[in-house]
Amino acid sequence: MPAPNEITPAQLLRLIGTPNAPVLADIRTDADFDADPFLIPGSFRHPHTGIESLKARLQGRPCVVICQKGLKLSQGVAAWLRSDGIQAEFLQGGMQGWRCLKGAPRLPAGALPAPAGGGTLWVTRHRPKIDRIACPWLIRRFADPAARFLFVAPAEVAGVAERFGATPFDVENVFWSHQGEFCTFDTMLDAFGLRTPALDTLSRVVRAADTNRHDLAPEAAGLLAISVGLSRQHKDDHQQLEAGMALYDALYRWARDGRGEGHDWPADRRS
Repeated sequence: MPAPNEITPAQLLRLIGTPNAPVLADIRTDADFDADPFLIPGSFRHPHTGIESLKARLQGRPCVVICQKGLKLSQGVAAWLRSDGIQAEFLQGGMQGWRCLKGAPRLPAGALPAPAGGGTLWVTRHRPKIDRIACPWLIRRFADPAARFLFVAPAEVAGVAERFGATPFDVENVFWSHQGEFCTFDTMLDAFGLRTPALDTLSRVVRAADTNRHDLAPEAAGLLAISVGLSRQHKDDHQQLEAGMALYDALYRWARDGRGEGHDWPADRRS
């Protein structure tokens, strides 16, 4: 019989990438992590002995605790957190169970830039439209929920990156950018090991809209129109990013669960 504070890998997979995803705390020992240096998308490393600092990081939010096998470490930490009023679950089977789940992505820990002040720090050109909204969405939903983004004048991206230790993206002559016919969103999917069917579908739409190749995906015209509309609606780039997060949340759920659904009028019209 499942434990009341247990979540299965399949259940967790359905939550990752959505706004309702829990905080994911990877408390594996250094030895276990070094033997398998991959992360469940969106998770962060934390020592199992640092419960008070973990509570401070959670700020009361629901969480899933992950250890190697889903046994004493994660069950103990989850129980401790629950005793302090935090909604905590442990991952059934731990990282071993996650590895056995077909289609469960694993993010190479070395792919993420070093954190700066609690989360990764990124910088790009101001007045974002498509790639520069899609990429922050991908990072926050699948790589680093605490990531911060700086939007500056194009000529200042390199200087800001150097002075503030930020990682530049979607500009020329950097790693996190367009590669051939593929856009920065594609580069991040490859580097983060996130080539799932749903994200592949979404990437085609982003690529088509961002590179003016609407033949790749008919939805690109709609994404372009909405992206331009958001840029005209919001003067502040961070307000635009927050609005764009909701847009890409909806596109991701369409790509994952809703591609077969159509709409017509009258609703019962037969073809």
